[in-house]
Amino acid sequence: MFDEPGFPSAPDWEFAEITLQTFVYCSRAAEGIDDVEVARIVEFSQRRNVARGITGVLVFGSGVFFQWIEGPPAEVEKLIASLHGDTRHNDVVALDLSVEKRERLYPGWEMELVEADDIRTVLHDALDCAEDEKNVAALKRILQHLDTEPLASLGRN
Repeated sequence: MFDEPGFPSAPDWEFAEITLQTFVYCSRAAEGIDDVEVARIVEFSQRRNVARGITGVLVFGSGVFFQWIEGPPAEVEKLIASLHGDTRHNDVVALDLSVEKRERLYPGWEMELVEADDIRTVLHDALDCAEDEKNVAALKRILQHLDTEPLASLGRN
């Protein structure tokens, strides 16, 4: 099913310990991005990620994206490149980028949309750990955005 070396082709790949790259980031949605557009993003990602062996979660609330992506390193790198060129969001802040041999955290989730109840806590934790001044500035802009609009569930502004 997958051509990535070391990526098992059997249906039990979900629970196998394999080499995975993880990319976790947050960003601020561009003007006009709403629940309908996010639903389109999720639907497209689910179809595409199956073929790439990528799983993860997407959180969207009050105009802020938070995403955890895991999969074969070559495929995750391609996805990272496309995310940085995507005009549907700004202030992309990488919170984690790592490669390790482990089981998937989100087996069978080609990309699931989850509610944004804890996004402020995640962003404040990221800000506390951020060292890159561009990431610090972007995180502050994202948190400021959240402070100007109440955090509503699933991106309702």
